[in-house]
Amino acid sequence: MPPVYPTSEAYERHLPHQIPEGFPIFITCNLKGAIPQEVRERFLREREQLEREPLRQNETPHARRTRHSKIIFAMTDGYLDGQTTGPLHLREPDAAKLVENAILFGVPERYKLFAYCVMPNHIHLLLTPVWKYRKLMQGLKGYTAFQVNHLQQRRDRVFWQDESYDHWPRDEAEFFRIIAYIENNPVAAGLCTRPEDWPWSSASKRSIWPLGVPLSAEKALMLQT
Repeated sequence: MPPVYPTSEAYERHLPHQIPEGFPIFITCNLKGAIPQEVRERFLREREQLEREPLRQNETPHARRTRHSKIIFAMTDGYLDGQTTGPLHLREPDAAKLVENAILFGVPERYKLFAYCVMPNHIHLLLTPVWKYRKLMQGLKGYTAFQVNHLQQRRDRVFWQDESYDHWPRDEAEFFRIIAYIENNPVAAGLCTRPEDWPWSSASKRSIWPLGVPLSAEKALMLQT
């Protein structure tokens, strides 16, 4: 059985979500239209095929769902990284910096922030919510959508995909693997050669922000330039 937490925030949109309070959450938000309908349907068929597999030896149904989710996430993120067309609104440096500043603004009142990366068509976050998860995500996505649309003179554009991907690391090793994944994403996508070379990422701030430690309010304010 999966671990049971005394308090957690549960909700359901297209997929069920369980957000354990006081634990870090890995979040990915995609731009609206970054994954076309035909690609989404292909990933859905892949998920349905995975669900027809029998359980592996000593594997619980929960563990299988988690494994399947990671497979589909890897396929989705790989697709996003390879796109040179479609919505790439955050490829523009001013837009990427605006989103980065909005992420930093949430520290520490709304969440403890451990890592982030702003990519041309999606963002990754690793944070522990202080506010309710839905409230903080609505605030972040709503504000950045309004501001970037204003910057790019597209005020009526639907900016973010409605639903975000979230996953909570089960142990310390997975926590650090997720940080490495987030910060290496621009390298994997061929956008830079070293994680620290990508300006809109926690990797470029590691000289003042130790790995595995939540960003302090003072440093978050200093980085909002």
